[in-house]
Amino acid sequence: MHIQLSTDKNIPGDERLLEFTEDAIKTAIGRFEDRVTRVEVHFADENGSEKHAANDKRCTLEARVAGHQPVAVTHHAETVREALTGALHKLEKLLTREAERELEKRRV
Repeated sequence: MHIQLSTDKNIPGDERLLEFTEDAIKTAIGRFEDRVTRVEVHFADENGSEKHAANDKRCTLEARVAGHQPVAVTHHAETVREALTGALHKLEKLLTREAERELEKRRV
């Protein structure tokens, strides 16, 4: 599973953020590693000029699932880490639901 990170001009895309992001993704959706070929992570600070705006950090995750259309989720939070955690929770639920549907189709 390849992980690609991008940030806007207000969020530094340093090595620490990359390591944290990679670890969080592998922990949250590692069980789907054989199905997910790539995860694109996009961080943005929607109110870059306003330092203390609530829920202005956005994390969008786009997962490329082998043999399927890409899926995407977005989460807003007060910090980048919280935004990533929320988005990963949504992505994990989405991937689980799709895997369950696929199993049901095979059983029928």
